[in-house]
Amino acid sequence: MRLLALAALLLAGCLLPWHLTLQRARFDHVIVLDITQSMNVPDALVEGRPAPRIEAARHALREALLQLPCGSKVGWGVFTEYRTLLVLAPVEVCGHLGELRATLANLDGRMAWINGSEVAKGLHSGLAVARQLPERPSLVFVTDGHESPPLHPRHRPKLQGEPGEVPGLIVGVGQAQPSPIPKRDPQGRPIGVWGADEVLQADPRSRGRGGSVAGEGMADEAGGPTASVGATPGTEHLSGLREAYLRLLAQEDGLQYHHLDSPAGLAAALRDSRFERPVPVRLPLREVLAPIALAVLLLSLAAPVLGPAWRRAQA
Repeated sequence: MRLLALAALLLAGCLLPWHLTLQRARFDHVIVLDITQSMNVPDALVEGRPAPRIEAARHALREALLQLPCGSKVGWGVFTEYRTLLVLAPVEVCGHLGELRATLANLDGRMAWINGSEVAKGLHSGLAVARQLPERPSLVFVTDGHESPPLHPRHRPKLQGEPGEVPGLIVGVGQAQPSPIPKRDPQGRPIGVWGADEVLQADPRSRGRGGSVAGEGMADEAGGPTASVGATPGTEHLSGLREAYLRLLAQEDGLQYHHLDSPAGLAAALRDSRFERPVPVRLPLREVLAPIALAVLLLSLAAPVLGPAWRRAQA
């Protein structure tokens, strides 16, 4: 009888118009996908099989959407040449999952307006896009870090603004071992690979101001280090993940770095506490009391059977 009385009391509490205020984690991201041609290098994995970097990135992002709590928002952007273009402004993930996945499936090199991959400038452009959005989402920049044309380490672009002003994550895709870069036509059809004579093998500044000798470099820039930007003079037609360079960019711009190895790992990185936005949620009291009342009611019905059985087991 006591259990029935408690269940009745709990059910009566469900009629009260009271609410509980709780804090729930929410994550807002603008996710920018590098759609330049080096992202077509098939040195990534999708469910154990080799796949182009861009395909592996899309697959991981598609799965990671399911791991973000309802109320979170995600928007899509693309990077090519030297800037980021916002394709879809952030929308709530649970209510717009279909739209988010459909848009993601169509982010590829066919959207590129020109060949070129100035990664640092594209990252800074993405930070500016995120900064201008009303809710100031985090930036997630997915790339292999391949700068094309190569970047001179003494003339790197500088961030406009304060490092860390916009929280963000750089996601590196691919393997360190350089591989040939597939060449595709404007419709996305494969037409071979890029050759050494088809891409710049040194940054334009090192090529000089047009001296008396073809290819003569400028005296004040000769012999500059290239490791800090991941440049590989002579093999720029090959592409490997420039992880050290991406870590350097992340450190300088106040961002985090994550190497894409699995959808679960990416999902965890997107839910990092540094990107968490606690938001108050009003929970009707009945949603708490009703399940408890049901459990107590079931217990009261089971007690006549379970009680004697338990006492016999103890005897």
